[in-house]
Amino acid sequence: MSEKAILAIDEGTTGTRAALVTETGEVRHLTYRPLTLQHPVAGVVEQDFDEIWIETRDAARAVLAHAAAEGVEVVATAIAVQRSSAVLWDAESGRPIGLGMVWQDTRYAEELGDLASVWNPRLQSVTGRVAGVRSPYLWAAHRVREDAQVAAAYRRGALRFGTVDTWLTWNLTGGRRNVTSATNVVACGGYDLAAGIYFDDWIAATGLPTDLLPELVDDGGELAHTDPDVLGIRVPIRAVIGDQHAALLGLGCLAPSEGTCIHGTGSFVDQVISSDLVMPATTPDAVVRHIAWKRGGPVLALENYTATTGSALQWACDELAWFSSPQEISALAGKQPLWSRPVPAFAPTLTGVRLPRVETRVRGTLTGLNLATTRVDLAQGMLEGIAQCVARSVDANRSIAGTAPHSVRVGGGLSLSDPLVQLQADLTGLPMLRYWDTDKATVRGAAFLAGLDLIWGSLAEAVATLHVPEVFEPQITEDERRTRIHAWRSVIDAELAELDHNRLQSSSER
Repeated sequence: MSEKAILAIDEGTTGTRAALVTETGEVRHLTYRPLTLQHPVAGVVEQDFDEIWIETRDAARAVLAHAAAEGVEVVATAIAVQRSSAVLWDAESGRPIGLGMVWQDTRYAEELGDLASVWNPRLQSVTGRVAGVRSPYLWAAHRVREDAQVAAAYRRGALRFGTVDTWLTWNLTGGRRNVTSATNVVACGGYDLAAGIYFDDWIAATGLPTDLLPELVDDGGELAHTDPDVLGIRVPIRAVIGDQHAALLGLGCLAPSEGTCIHGTGSFVDQVISSDLVMPATTPDAVVRHIAWKRGGPVLALENYTATTGSALQWACDELAWFSSPQEISALAGKQPLWSRPVPAFAPTLTGVRLPRVETRVRGTLTGLNLATTRVDLAQGMLEGIAQCVARSVDANRSIAGTAPHSVRVGGGLSLSDPLVQLQADLTGLPMLRYWDTDKATVRGAAFLAGLDLIWGSLAEAVATLHVPEVFEPQITEDERRTRIHAWRSVIDAELAELDHNRLQSSSER
């Protein structure tokens, strides 16, 4: 009997990956292709969706070639994607019309703020989140109104709109399926959590014609089939899921009070919750109630994030040339004991802060430098800044859920950094669990969902392949923790106070 495996695709913001996930949970033949982001002006973040498709297709083909050479039977495809990034394309040509919008984009934050004054209470109740600072629906509505090529495609019935999951599924099926999954619609703020359908009233309020919305499907099940002319094989697509949601599955978070911290371009902190949790009126805008995954009945979770953590380290390497790579930052940070001497305070908030409130005008900060500061100090300070953001996210989720996670399971590339994971344990006061190949949690989780009833009889059976994690226990006292957290958060508070002062002064001068 041949070995069975899932072709798992993980299309992220700055790179796309494909791999085989076998019956034992092994991630084999991982193939990575980098992707380009464009930042033409402040607040605008764009991406070429042609590049996304070509690199994803080529990565998948390379993995399938390995499967064929080894006699591995690929029984299904799983797709995990960056969420809330959107594209408009012409179904006749199959090509995107212009660049797509990336989830970090905040160009319409003020317009959404105006809508929020009317819509936020209803949005919080129905979708589990407020209007926020970016909306794929509002972005697409502007394009339909303002871009002549987009408008022409819409008039002749050839225009298609979707997020990355829609775009990849459409291409993988040869244009036969135009769908989006529950977790991706949740992330866009367009999902009615109780009814399990689009929240059409809100989407219409953004100005997007609702006839452009792709078919809404579960994250798991028999969703589509690949076109053999595209990948060379016809297999079912049995999972289409947001990347953070896939990571929850890939790290075995199946029950309430289990949580993850996934590091990628940003750092996302999720906690599975019970279905009867009511969001209090004082919930920070940054904390959202959403679907962890949906295959039949939904599993619910809380989430909040810091948008630029991994990308902040990459920026310090690529643009400022302070270090050769994020790996060097981690290696330097490990050269002296943590908390052994003062280090600079770094806030990796290059596109704004989300806690204690969403404020896009706050930018990254680096303070506390002096002539005794070393590169090792700087490296530790940068990692501490990320860990401080994680701790604030954990605290925010805990305050809403009413209970702390038993532990936090870490994933993503930066989770391979021992100093960072230890800093997270110290600042949250919670054990950090790191499983083998934890940076591959997203591909593994998507595969677990796709492989149900084909390879694994249940998610619990799939998760059992993870084995025993490495545990990072907190190593500082509660008093030390409070002191460290207060010192770092006072930097953000000072930035917010200055913005508020300037806003009041500007108003008084009018």
